[in-house]
Amino acid sequence: MPARTPTVIQLVGLGVTLGAVAVFSIFTLQQLDGLRRLESDSVDRSRRDSLQLIRIQNNLTQLGLALRDMAEGTEPYPITGYKPEFDRMRGDLQDALSVEAQLMPATRTPAQQEMLNTTFSRFWGEVEHLWTVAAQGQTNEARALIRTRLESERSTMTTVIARLLVQNSEAEGAAVQQITAIYGRVEKNLYMLLAAVVAAISITSALVIRHDRRVFAQLAQLSEERKELAGQVISVQEDVFRNLARELHDEFGQVLTAVGVMLQRVEKKLPEASKQREDIHEVREIANQTLERVRSMSQMLHPPVLDDYGLENSIEWYLRQFEKQTAFQVHYEKIGIGPWIGDTVAIHVYRILQEALNNVVRHSGTTEAWVKVVYSPASLCLDVEDHGAGLEGKPARKGLGLIGMRERAELLGGQIEFQRPAEGGTRVKLVVPLPAGGVHE
Repeated sequence: MPARTPTVIQLVGLGVTLGAVAVFSIFTLQQLDGLRRLESDSVDRSRRDSLQLIRIQNNLTQLGLALRDMAEGTEPYPITGYKPEFDRMRGDLQDALSVEAQLMPATRTPAQQEMLNTTFSRFWGEVEHLWTVAAQGQTNEARALIRTRLESERSTMTTVIARLLVQNSEAEGAAVQQITAIYGRVEKNLYMLLAAVVAAISITSALVIRHDRRVFAQLAQLSEERKELAGQVISVQEDVFRNLARELHDEFGQVLTAVGVMLQRVEKKLPEASKQREDIHEVREIANQTLERVRSMSQMLHPPVLDDYGLENSIEWYLRQFEKQTAFQVHYEKIGIGPWIGDTVAIHVYRILQEALNNVVRHSGTTEAWVKVVYSPASLCLDVEDHGAGLEGKPARKGLGLIGMRERAELLGGQIEFQRPAEGGTRVKLVVPLPAGGVHE
């Protein structure tokens, strides 16, 4: 069964988060829509209605002032002279009452509205009676009517309007409280959404981190197993090379040496100028050449000098052999005194040097190389440099030879870098740590 990928976990977490956001958004939109309706239907309406009531209240105040002047008779006008002013205020009051009737809040009862209309009707009825009495010249009766019935009706209207204003104010206060409650619920839901989103993200992140840890643990285990396998492969390879070198040197070398000795004996028994002696001599030369090639191959596979004289002398011997075989000029520099380094580490450093110089021969396009070895109590540093074509891209990830060099460096617990020097070309830099005493077995 294939392992679950973090993509599925992330998608589930994203779905949960988006779902929570969607639910909260819909709920919030509904709350805000209700809030807009409440503001429009209640608060707005109540405020506009209150403006009309204030308009009516102002007209009633003006009527009160006019009735006072009429009752006191201080102005040089007859009572009927106030009729145009009353007609104007009556028209304005009727318009205000008509608009107010359309804006009245839902909290007003039909009885309250009926009382408002009845009070105004009675007042204007009394006003019509006043004009009739005044027109008949009954000034004192008219003024008495003003002081009693008209002023009483006006006071009643003023009281009704004041109560309606108080009721509107209370309704507006209740609406404000509802709006505040809605804002509180929206704020609470916002905090709940944030908590849900943070929880969803935290859970998703925890699952992803947990999965990544398992993946990285598996990768680390695979890396260790690969490193161990590479070490075993290289160890087996070196054992094969060592055995093959020993077989070539001991078995084939002895056979070819014996063949050469036997041919030399036969050659001595033949006449000096005979054709057979020349043929035997030619065969003996071929056998000697083959013996040299076998010995050279044996040394390349596993140089005996590495086991007998250590890494420092093996490097010097190999560089001399390399110059003879390739016609390359190698500039060798050694810094420090090389400690005895056993075969387990020495063979890896030796192979890295071999591969680096072989790459110079194959890819650099030059005939010079620089080799520098720095010995210190804690480490060994090997630099192989050329000023040729250089390696393109990321050389540490290309070619089996370069991969093998990196594998050997990792087995030694060291570091290898592939650099481009200022002069061009390629520099292979190997740093190998040495334990106390500088000895590797």
